[in-house]
Amino acid sequence: MSVLALDIGGTTLKAALVDAEGRSDLRSSAPTRRGDDVVADAAALLAGLRDQAPASDPPQAVGVVTAGTVDGDAGTVRHAANLGWRDLPLAALLAERLGLPVGLDHDVRAGAAAELQAGEAQGDMLFVALGTGVGAGVITGGRAQAGAAGAAGELGHMIVRPGGPLCACGQRGCLEALFSAEGLRRRLAEAGRAEVPDLAVLPHHPDPVSVAIWRDGVQALALALHNATMLLDPARIVLGGGLSGWGETLLRPLRADLAAGLAWRSPPELALAHHGPEAGLHGAALLARNQLADTPLADVAHGGTARRPAAKP
Repeated sequence: MSVLALDIGGTTLKAALVDAEGRSDLRSSAPTRRGDDVVADAAALLAGLRDQAPASDPPQAVGVVTAGTVDGDAGTVRHAANLGWRDLPLAALLAERLGLPVGLDHDVRAGAAAELQAGEAQGDMLFVALGTGVGAGVITGGRAQAGAAGAAGELGHMIVRPGGPLCACGQRGCLEALFSAEGLRRRLAEAGRAEVPDLAVLPHHPDPVSVAIWRDGVQALALALHNATMLLDPARIVLGGGLSGWGETLLRPLRADLAAGLAWRSPPELALAHHGPEAGLHGAALLARNQLADTPLADVAHGGTARRPAAKP
């Protein structure tokens, strides 16, 4: 039984038709716009994939994951500053346009559940998505934690440098302002280094100022992970999102900085996500399947969040 999966990222919308074996041969993407345009683009991507599905195996449900503060029970995005959304009934809007039940959850929390299902950790894990912004999925006791207001895991808005650069959220010194794709590009531009065309080459760029901005960001990330380690005591920290593509180039200094900051305990294991930058998309597919089974998001992976009923078309 196939499902549709959609990951609404800060830069790109990624959609896939996923069959019962987890294969996703049919995919589509589009640049992320803002406001109502995002809803229209998302519906168009999903409808296009739905219409291309084999007649013998039409999709039965949709899983949608997005950044922001998400109320999965209500199918509502309470606030997503980068998308221009506030109290948006996204699940109901897409269900009406697609004629399919739609499940909605936070992108990084769903990605954490997908990583847990893939066997990347047991029990206690912190999944950190490094992309246009920064978010974290908190797994404790094998369960994805949503928090009191659905906002658990806002690692990107942990202040790691008081009085530091202004963040899009309005605070100063957030991790996201120092080490995210958007934050790094802004800092490079402010330093007169806007010519760096591709962040993938940033750690090896010949310009020492550009490399120093990257290294400063790694140290900010290490401080955020230090604080998260002291608070949550995860057995494993898994890095996903587009910036995790730096691989060992990122992990080597990050491991050293994290270990150096932990004076009396060993650091948790640092690893790259099994699903790489597509953990959110895999989490969306898992969410859609669990909607059909009427089970919580992470039940397949040793536990789950509170039950999230599907929005009906």
